[in-house]
Amino acid sequence: MWTALTDSLCDLGESPFWHPQERSLYWLDIAGCQVLRTRGPIGAGVQVERWPLPLAPGCMAPARRGGLVIALRDGIYRAHAWGGPLARMAAAAHDGATMRFNDGKCDPLGRFWAGSINEAKTGRNAALYCLDPRAAGAVLEPKAGDAMTANGLAFGAGTLYWTDTPSHTIRAYPWEPEANRLGPPRAWRRFDAKQEGAPYGGRPDGATLDAQGRYWVAMYEGAQVLCLDGAGGGTLAALSVPVQCPTMPCFGGDDLRTLFVTSACKGRPADELARQPDAGRVLMQRVEAAG
Repeated sequence: MWTALTDSLCDLGESPFWHPQERSLYWLDIAGCQVLRTRGPIGAGVQVERWPLPLAPGCMAPARRGGLVIALRDGIYRAHAWGGPLARMAAAAHDGATMRFNDGKCDPLGRFWAGSINEAKTGRNAALYCLDPRAAGAVLEPKAGDAMTANGLAFGAGTLYWTDTPSHTIRAYPWEPEANRLGPPRAWRRFDAKQEGAPYGGRPDGATLDAQGRYWVAMYEGAQVLCLDGAGGGTLAALSVPVQCPTMPCFGGDDLRTLFVTSACKGRPADELARQPDAGRVLMQRVEAAG
């Protein structure tokens, strides 16, 4: 049974992560230009704090020495404290008038990855970038491309998963973590496109891996979260959610067995929102899997 966090409403919720030291859930409202986090015990009525940002954020990750690394429209920024000054670490390589950062996170070695989105939908020039803050004169290094909307980033054992949402395809790249090299991608899982009058399961959005290497992906417009086999990409489980547009899952709680899912309400039809009052809120449910 899903529980919605009451005070978590966003236009476009994204990039959730569990902060174990603070025992808090963090996430973004991209369209609302905010960082959000919970305070106190997690439950339906948990207190939520909001931090307004100057530009639309796409993704973020916690920093080892405290604070956050946040991808804003025009670059990657470091904030040493909640609500504190933002110092730009690297400028974006794209035109901020038509593009921004989207899905991203840190890899197991602490490097920050961020993909981009072509908001104008004029070409497949979105890309995946990596920033290693330990390197001298750290720059954003392009690692993959040929996409329109970067999503679904996850790091497996020797595999990097990355999605181009409009193509309904999750790609798998051979990945050497230490050298940080990607091999040629393959279409790991492809979903049916939307067709008038036909059932539609949604398109792959944000994702995460569990402790067994299974890939959990939010299916935007499909009202479900899928658990996929980490090797072959087959569907192991389908969890229906009470919102049409789930955006990204993450595992949290003290035992990492609570599945949190962000969602979107921006641009959705009024009759749909009337039927789905939790659209745009964070949903949570206990699961057998652990993050």
